[in-house]
Amino acid sequence: MIDLRSDTVTKPSEAMRRAMAQAEVGDDVFGDDPTVNRLQERACEVFEKEAALWVPTGCMGNEIAVKVHTKPGHEIVTEDRGHILNYELGAAAVISGVTIRAVKSSNGSGHLTWDEIEPALKIDPPYFQAATGLICLENTHNFAGGSVMTAAACADVCERSHAVGLPVHMDGARIFNASVALNESVADLTRGCDSVMFTLSKGLGVPAGSILLGTKEFIQEARIWRKRLGGGMRQIGILAAAGLIALDEGPQRLAQDHANARALAEGLAEIKGISINVETVVTNIVIFDISGTGRTSAEIVSMLKDNGILAIGFGNLIRMVTHLDVSADQISETVNALKAAC
Repeated sequence: MIDLRSDTVTKPSEAMRRAMAQAEVGDDVFGDDPTVNRLQERACEVFEKEAALWVPTGCMGNEIAVKVHTKPGHEIVTEDRGHILNYELGAAAVISGVTIRAVKSSNGSGHLTWDEIEPALKIDPPYFQAATGLICLENTHNFAGGSVMTAAACADVCERSHAVGLPVHMDGARIFNASVALNESVADLTRGCDSVMFTLSKGLGVPAGSILLGTKEFIQEARIWRKRLGGGMRQIGILAAAGLIALDEGPQRLAQDHANARALAEGLAEIKGISINVETVVTNIVIFDISGTGRTSAEIVSMLKDNGILAIGFGNLIRMVTHLDVSADQISETVNALKAAC
């Protein structure tokens, strides 16, 4: 199968498998796993943050950040297609007791400017309104087609947020994709953020795990909430060993994923009935409109599956995500299958 459903389907490399088999381990709940500790220290070096915490999933990392930054009854502000709002099963409300104020980016990029955020804020509000407690950004933005937020744009939002006393969390699940696309370091892309989550198990190819970063005080409380949420695991150095390889080697090959995504987009643009803005495809996510084909996304996805290609359809849109287990030849095969399906 050519699996384009997500970059979460990547499989660990042989080097990762060897490192996992040979990993030195301990009990991470006690802080005794040396491989996990090395991974967390390495993440701090790369992102230039004080402290880091391995978490099983990106969702858990995001939700721990929301919990630590806010109080029950707060509102958090995020873009209306953001992952925290749409794809974490209402966890912010369930776990943290907060509501989410969704703000649509005016240019469709998924990345909010301060001029868009400020009208949604409630600083010292009257008794009938919930106070804003946190601003959440996302880079790359998943359902805006893998769009990227520059370091300057993020720094502007962070500076203005801090001026009114609000923390900023970055859902950086695919922040390394943004780094490669923009040629800016992940440290620069997140420098003003009070917390950052990035995922090891997407484009970087690790079988499981994400990292949450922030101040020492923030991570100290985050560790408590990880345990409360059932994320306190034991000899996870087996997974962290793959993470160490991913941090050092994974970003170097993301450019190929981006090139494959662009080639896919260019091929799709030539198919009658498919609508896509090729210029917006800058990382590894390709979202295209199939309403002009006269078929539903479910029909096309089913036809692709019959031809050994997996994708995700929703409404009039189909999403495909390139990753290290998809070759340039497979992209050509996918374009040809879509021509036949449409």
